[in-house]
Amino acid sequence: MHISLTPMFESKIKEKVNSGLYNNASEVIREALRFMDENQEIVQQMKLNHLRQAVAIGAEQAAKGQFSSRSVQDIIQDQV
Repeated sequence: MHISLTPMFESKIKEKVNSGLYNNASEVIREALRFMDENQEIVQQMKLNHLRQAVAIGAEQAAKGQFSSRSVQDIIQDQV
């Protein structure tokens, strides 16, 4: 398997190895993947909560008659 990393990520991996916490880059990547797997549900819940907050704000604005003249595409683009 071959992985391409940005210079920033390469630097971060080297920092972790140089800290002595990890013996090599593979250990750093494995730990990061374990962390990602363990925390995926938390991250999904955070994203869902953010979306719910945005929808609640929109619903409140709509109830007050406050509407945007922007297109849906413009609004979506602003969120990316």
